[in-house]
Amino acid sequence: MDMKTFLITGVSSGLGRAFAEGALASGHTVVGTVRREADMAAFEALAPGRAHARLLDVTDDEAVRTVVDEAESTVGPLDVAIANAGYGLEGIFEETPLSAVRAQFATNVFGAAATLQAALPHMRKRRAGHLMAVTSMGGLMAVPGMSAYCGSKFALEGMLESIRKEVAAFGIHVTAIEPGSFRTDWAGRSMTRAERAIADYDALFTPIREARVKASGNQLGNPRSAAEAVLHILDVPEPPAHLVLGSDALRLVTAARQAVDDDIRTWETLSRTTDFPDGAQLTG
Repeated sequence: MDMKTFLITGVSSGLGRAFAEGALASGHTVVGTVRREADMAAFEALAPGRAHARLLDVTDDEAVRTVVDEAESTVGPLDVAIANAGYGLEGIFEETPLSAVRAQFATNVFGAAATLQAALPHMRKRRAGHLMAVTSMGGLMAVPGMSAYCGSKFALEGMLESIRKEVAAFGIHVTAIEPGSFRTDWAGRSMTRAERAIADYDALFTPIREARVKASGNQLGNPRSAAEAVLHILDVPEPPAHLVLGSDALRLVTAARQAVDDDIRTWETLSRTTDFPDGAQLTG
């Protein structure tokens, strides 16, 4: 594998940290963003001279662009940009404040958009690069009590799908990384939880919340193996547009997509009744 320069947001912990450690262990250079100054030295100590920490809040658009441009000029051309920074918001939709929903989208969607948009001009000029973003199995399927989180990840999936088609002619690859349940602190301290208020949802949601808390720390997925999978696709001629990680994600995403396909087939005749007979057909 050729040595590459990575930009990875959110490397203090979780999958972002695993991706950075995997890349560094393979000899690559990583510019990793953190939210706290206290995390900078610890990250750079992982591989002095190849691990470069930058302080960044991905919801600050101008700061994102400044960090990316500075990394390009001082560390080197970015070969891979992974928009990883994000968090989970758990809560019944009716109980979740809209301010919390907006904050979820600000980080998970617009933070990722700012990161990719800042890296893209540099890659386009070089006619090479790989843009990635960590969505979730929750970007291809949804569960009760995660409407804001899944909504943000569905939005990011759609954005990546369109970007991929826009930049394909420039030699730039785009991959959505779609993890299942991994053994990180995502369901622990990294999870924001809306307060419960409506008893009607207790029977549905109380067992879900309790099971998620109980499973935290014992999840199926191995973050180190996720990093190995991400590094693997960098060297294939045609990397995937969608990289589903984990057997739980495979099972749940497959079932969800089957349900959509079933609806399309069942209601196909009704769907066709809404056409003008002489209308123009769109192309994909």
